[in-house]
Amino acid sequence: MRAIVRDEYGPPEILRIEEVPKPTPGNDDLLVRVHAASVNKGDWEILRGEPLWVRLVGFGFRKPKIRLLGYDFAGCVESVGKDVKELRPGDEVVGHALEHGLGAFAEYVCVPQRAAVVRKPAALRFEDAAAIPESGFIAIQALRDKGRLQTGQRVLINGAGGGAGSLAIQLAKSMGAEVTAVDNTEKQDFMRLLGADDVIDHTAEDFAEQGQHYDLILDIVGYRPLSTWKRVLTPNGIYIAAGGSVSKIAETVLAGAWISATTKRKMGMLAVRPNKDDLVSLLELIENGAVKPIIDRRYSLAQVPEAIRYLGEGHSKGKLVITV
Repeated sequence: MRAIVRDEYGPPEILRIEEVPKPTPGNDDLLVRVHAASVNKGDWEILRGEPLWVRLVGFGFRKPKIRLLGYDFAGCVESVGKDVKELRPGDEVVGHALEHGLGAFAEYVCVPQRAAVVRKPAALRFEDAAAIPESGFIAIQALRDKGRLQTGQRVLINGAGGGAGSLAIQLAKSMGAEVTAVDNTEKQDFMRLLGADDVIDHTAEDFAEQGQHYDLILDIVGYRPLSTWKRVLTPNGIYIAAGGSVSKIAETVLAGAWISATTKRKMGMLAVRPNKDDLVSLLELIENGAVKPIIDRRYSLAQVPEAIRYLGEGHSKGKLVITV
């Protein structure tokens, strides 16, 4: 089968398309013929081996242990192992493979049945389905679960113009929140179209100096010090970071724990948990019209390097999808 491969950490230029052996499913596995995949910030980080946590969590310190990339996918089940009960060959599915060896930037991907893989609604296109898992998990777990967002609360989303941010804006509005969206100049109109009540261009103005306070902050970018975020939280506010450098993560975990223990504010990291239940919930929200996956650009499998570069440079408005 054709797949995107790499043998070292580095820029998108090191990626190439190559013929590799088609995966063979074990007794508990699904083999899925990929129709579409989507690009995530994690693909950029895993490709480059930066931030350092990428190497520390098991992807390989000096060189990558896994040659393949990609983890959001939608496609048709090609075959299943003898112990697989829920899905059958021919089922159209959407899934997430980050915890199971990556490999979605390929013609086939193999994952265990315990992975976050569920049936795709018949009316949902493969491209739209592939745009959901990782970004959707971040949005729903941050706002609904960790943030406990309530109607009428004020929420700020930093990095709101990307994949997770574009879903988070829509989800927060569907939950009755007042949304302030922060991103770069080229994404201002896009964030307004998604329903943001206020938009801020971080290259031209500092939201922390505007005197506003927020009940919930979702920080997808992770580049400001924790003291800045504390200053713009309400006394009972919640700050959730969904990424950042090793130093930023360490500060959020350690200082955030202290602030959470000594004040009424809660500050911490989002540990994304890919799971079937949340993926089903996200699909239901899409079917009900509460949220919609927004696709900025579509690429072929051979154009994966170009897609990852475009995302890494911060240009994408919504999701980038690979059509296999």
